[in-house]
Amino acid sequence: MEVDALITPVRLWSAQEVLVRPSPVPGVAGVYGWHFEQAPHEELPAGRLLYVGIAPRYMANRSSAQNLRKRVRYHYRGNAAGSTLRLTLGCLLGLELRRVGSGKRMTFGKAGEADLSQWMAQNARVCWVEHGEPWGVESECISRLDLPLNLDQNRHNDFHGRLTKLRAHARQRARELPIGT
Repeated sequence: MEVDALITPVRLWSAQEVLVRPSPVPGVAGVYGWHFEQAPHEELPAGRLLYVGIAPRYMANRSSAQNLRKRVRYHYRGNAAGSTLRLTLGCLLGLELRRVGSGKRMTFGKAGEADLSQWMAQNARVCWVEHGEPWGVESECISRLDLPLNLDQNRHNDFHGRLTKLRAHARQRARELPIGT
């Protein structure tokens, strides 16, 4: 049932809708799904579920401060260092990944992250399902569905190899560039 609610949600939420206070996204554990009005890559379909994520991340983190609200909001306005979804989208959209701070973290820099946030505001829509043990739902989604933007547990996906290489190339290129801001 949770999987179906992510595939064909009753409602999809925009950045503008989830970034308001109070946010409609609940501050509880669960699974979230990302749909895109415009696909981030020519080989990907638009208008359907392409990525799922969870909060908290692992079973051991049941007492984690992470929840659906924090994760969804971070994906919409955070940076690539803290969001694998943002890292993936930025790489697919051709943004330049850069080392920042001490050089260990990688983001798309202020301008690139702003461009990515704008692209997501225009194209990314999210839905969610509250669930006390979201890792099980995430595994079920990844094993049953075509989720090309998920890498973890998803080697069987046709897009996995291409996305893995693209992200590795972006990281390698970032290591060759001077540390940015």
